[in-house]
Amino acid sequence: MHTPSRPEDLEPPELLWARAVTLAVIDTACSDRSEYAVDDDGVWCHSTGAGGWWRLTLLDGGARAVFCGQDPDGSHTHVGGEQIDFLAGGPDWLPWDLLRDDAAGNLFGFVYWWQDGAWHRIPYPDEVPEDGLDGAAPWAGSQEEFLGLAVASYDAPYGRERMLTEAALRFAERARERKADEAAVAALLAPAFVEDRPAPRLDVALALAVRARVVA
Repeated sequence: MHTPSRPEDLEPPELLWARAVTLAVIDTACSDRSEYAVDDDGVWCHSTGAGGWWRLTLLDGGARAVFCGQDPDGSHTHVGGEQIDFLAGGPDWLPWDLLRDDAAGNLFGFVYWWQDGAWHRIPYPDEVPEDGLDGAAPWAGSQEEFLGLAVASYDAPYGRERMLTEAALRFAERARERKADEAAVAALLAPAFVEDRPAPRLDVALALAVRARVVA
């Protein structure tokens, strides 16, 4: 990614959604305390492991989208003692109530919106060296980063990396096309089954995938 990040560093929203949902499904199924959630506001990661966060929201069937978040170590949110207005000049269709609540809590390090086939953001002041996108969500611009995080989320024994990678790729492809089903969720979790260890929770994973509208 560029430094600071640029709109062209982000993949299209339907691919981001597929990756985000795949990560959420794996982590929710394999962890008792997942940081991921899916609700009416989108797909969330409430903590990226260092106190950061991100949220992806799709609107108008994916024709419009918002990707926002913050990385405590990489997001520069003030210039000259003043909080940066990451929403300045944003279009009317943004979910303003939700975003203003985030802004009031100084939760933003970056806000990108997808409109007319491209990502946009405010012009950053010259003093901003980084917005934290690469720290909070490196997977948003890199398949390699996405797969590395997916494999780590399985919490499976060493030696299964290829199986885990292939499973995550297959599911993300189905999720992008909104053609996943219960069998696809089961196949995603299959490489994580290990004797004498708790089994991934298929029912919880399936429910999340349904909420994310990648499974009918």
